[in-house]
Amino acid sequence: MGIIEQAARRLEELRRSGIDVASPGGVRGVDMPPRSASMPPAAVATAPSAVSDHRTDAASSHRVELDLRALEANGFVVPNGPRGRLVDEFRAIKRPLLANVRGESAAPIRRANCIMITSSVPGEGKTFTAINLALSMATEVDSRVLLIDADVLRPMVFERLGLGPDYKGLLDKLNEPELALTDLILRTNIEKLSLLPAGRADPHATELLASEAMRRVVDDLASRYADRIVIFDAPPLLAAPETRVLAAHVGQIIVIVEAQRTLQSTLAEALDLLEGCPVVMTLLNKATGPLRSNYGYGYGGYA
Repeated sequence: MGIIEQAARRLEELRRSGIDVASPGGVRGVDMPPRSASMPPAAVATAPSAVSDHRTDAASSHRVELDLRALEANGFVVPNGPRGRLVDEFRAIKRPLLANVRGESAAPIRRANCIMITSSVPGEGKTFTAINLALSMATEVDSRVLLIDADVLRPMVFERLGLGPDYKGLLDKLNEPELALTDLILRTNIEKLSLLPAGRADPHATELLASEAMRRVVDDLASRYADRIVIFDAPPLLAAPETRVLAAHVGQIIVIVEAQRTLQSTLAEALDLLEGCPVVMTLLNKATGPLRSNYGYGYGGYA
C-alpha cells in the first residue's frame, strides 16, 4: 500500500471516530499532551536557532581578531597608528616592490605579486619584517595582502600576532587537495589583510613545497584577485632546503641581513642559493643611526 493510500485510510478512521479533521493544517479537536521536562522541544521551534548558530560559527571560524594595541606595543606597524620612523621605513621598503607588482620594472616579472621574505640564518628578523611589510602594504588603496606563514619548520607568524597555533593551513592543503583555500584563509579585523597558517607539520614538507600541487596553489593565490599581494615568511636559506624550493614559486625575494652580525661570507653563500631568481633584494635590519629624512626637512614628524 502506498503512502497516499495509508494517509487516506488514517483520515477515514479519524473521521469515523468523530474527530474533526482539518485540511492541510493538521488535526483539530485533539488536545496535545503537556510537554514534560524530559520531552525535547519541537524540532520546528529549535531549527531556526540551530541554523543561525551554525552559520555564526562557520563565519567566525574564518576570521581572527588581532590585538592592535598589543601589536603596536611590540613594535609592529598598525593601521591608524602614530607616524614614526618605523612606519616611514616600511613605506620606503614597499615602494620598489609595489612598482614591480604594477609592471613598472624594466622587464616583466612573473608572479611579481608573490614576495618571499627570508634570511641567511635564524634570528635576523625575517618574521618581524614579513609582518610589518604585510601590515604596511595593507594600508595601500589599491592592494590587498595575504600573509602566509611558509616557515613550515618553525612557524612564528601567528605567535607574533598573538594568535593560537591550531589552524589548518598550507601543508594541510598540499596533503589534502580537496580542502578549499577559502576555508583555510583567515580574514582579520584589518580590512585588507588576510592570513594563511603553515598548517600541521609534515616530515615531507620539502617535497610538498616542490610539488605540482604547490605550484597550483601559488598560481591560485596569485591570480584569483588582481589586487592581491602574497607575502611568504620563509625559513632561513642556510637552515632549511624548503626556502630554495619555495623561491622557485615567487617573483620577488627579500633577504634580511642583521647589521653588525651577519658575515659577508654567510650572506654570499645564501645569495648563491638564489641564483636564477628574477628579483633578489637585501634589507639591512637592526641598524642604528640617524634617519636620512631627519636632515632638516622641517616637518618634525619623522623622529
